[in-house]
Amino acid sequence: MDDDVRLARPEDLAGLPEIENSGDRLFTPIGIVFPPGPTIAEQMIGKGAEILVAGDPPVAFAAVEEVDGATHLEQISVHADLVGQGIGARLLRAVKEGAAGRGSPGVSLLTFRDVPWNGPWYARHGFAELPRERWGPGIRAYRDAEIAAGLHELGPRLVMWAPLPPPGTG
Repeated sequence: MDDDVRLARPEDLAGLPEIENSGDRLFTPIGIVFPPGPTIAEQMIGKGAEILVAGDPPVAFAAVEEVDGATHLEQISVHADLVGQGIGARLLRAVKEGAAGRGSPGVSLLTFRDVPWNGPWYARHGFAELPRERWGPGIRAYRDAEIAAGLHELGPRLVMWAPLPPPGTG
């Protein structure tokens, strides 16, 4: 793991919603305003998901859990003041390294297709669109929940996947 990326400590958790909210504000100029409600950070903390943070105190986080027998990246958020400095890439690398270390076949995620720091950014980091016929029941449930929450009304969404090498091969 990068020196500044680590598992979140209990005292880190309270500050994560503000990091997420600051990052969410970056979507407003392109017409995406997220519905009110608990942040993804709050939801994932409540589910006991693995939370990685960058910085001490944290300036960014990644929330991951297992879905359909693989690692699922629910969220990466970087404080808006620090976007573009490679923090998200370091978090993503740590997520993939952790997934590989657990023997996960890959990492899945759902994201906005056309937002430059979403779909295209993940594509530059080894993710590709996952065809619908390869979605497991967990990914289908995630997508259905996003539709119910109105996320798909904000812009086209897609499921992405980054395969990882089998244990012991790389």
